[in-house]
Amino acid sequence: MDPITTVEGRAYPLGRKNVDTDVIIPAHYLKTITRAGLGRGAFETIRAEPGNVFDDPAYAGAPILIAGDNFGCGSSREHAAWALGDMGVKAVIAPSFSDIFSGNAFKNGIVTVVLPQEAVDRLLEVAKDHPITVDLESRTVTTPFQDRFVFEIDPFRRDCLMQGLDEIGLTLARDGAISAYEARIAGERPWLAAKAG
Repeated sequence: MDPITTVEGRAYPLGRKNVDTDVIIPAHYLKTITRAGLGRGAFETIRAEPGNVFDDPAYAGAPILIAGDNFGCGSSREHAAWALGDMGVKAVIAPSFSDIFSGNAFKNGIVTVVLPQEAVDRLLEVAKDHPITVDLESRTVTTPFQDRFVFEIDPFRRDCLMQGLDEIGLTLARDGAISAYEARIAGERPWLAAKAG
């Protein structure tokens, strides 16, 4: 996972409430065994609508998505986070998220920013023509118009995102302590370390 300190650029001004994981990535894409290519199927039903934000060249490759309340509700498919990541989305801003989606997003290096509806409404307006910046270090979302919205984020998640540490990375970071523990236990309880013969 790549470290994230700042996400800056255009933002998809989606703004819809209750966008569930089946809308983010429909079930017929769940047969894949790889994450690559899921972005092409993301928001398939919305992309079928004329003039949708996902096919607007002005937002192509946008690293930020601005959504409505309860984003990521529905089933617990991790493919939703994979699809967003494959699209290049690094941060999602909304008034609220499904807990499972928020956890899956974190595990896949996507920042979920919870802001009040008034702030989201302002960002939706700015996003139509201007970039937005999400700064994990200062825990702020800013615009070129001096808007500054402070958000809360779990300190552990923030630290992991800024260091680029997923669950495997966290374990590897403790390799020395784990090896020392295993060596100590092997000396104290050699029968645990004995190999079956």
